[in-house]
Amino acid sequence: MMHFDYDEPCYAISVTARFIGVHVQTLRYYERAGLVRPKRSNGNTRLYSRKDVDRLLQIKQWIEDLGVNLAGVEIIERLNERVFELENQVQDLIKELIILRDKNNKSLNSGR
Repeated sequence: MMHFDYDEPCYAISVTARFIGVHVQTLRYYERAGLVRPKRSNGNTRLYSRKDVDRLLQIKQWIEDLGVNLAGVEIIERLNERVFELENQVQDLIKELIILRDKNNKSLNSGR
């Protein structure tokens, strides 16, 4: 059985369209709108990764279930990216606080 990495481009546009449940033209439209950037093979064939498929499924859900238009999808995506960045910054700050706390505790304990 073949195993593909989550980011590895391996699905042709027709296969991806079937996975998502949309027409091939819809995927091309999403690409033109900048919502997805499939990799290209040496023969210039679009290749989608599992990550792309998951992202497209999420986009489809926003459009169909929530009635979000493409401009709204772009805003949601930017906000999600920003939230991810902020979560990473919070984790970094927590690590710094732990280091400072440990240094402070070490200083207090050595002063006894």
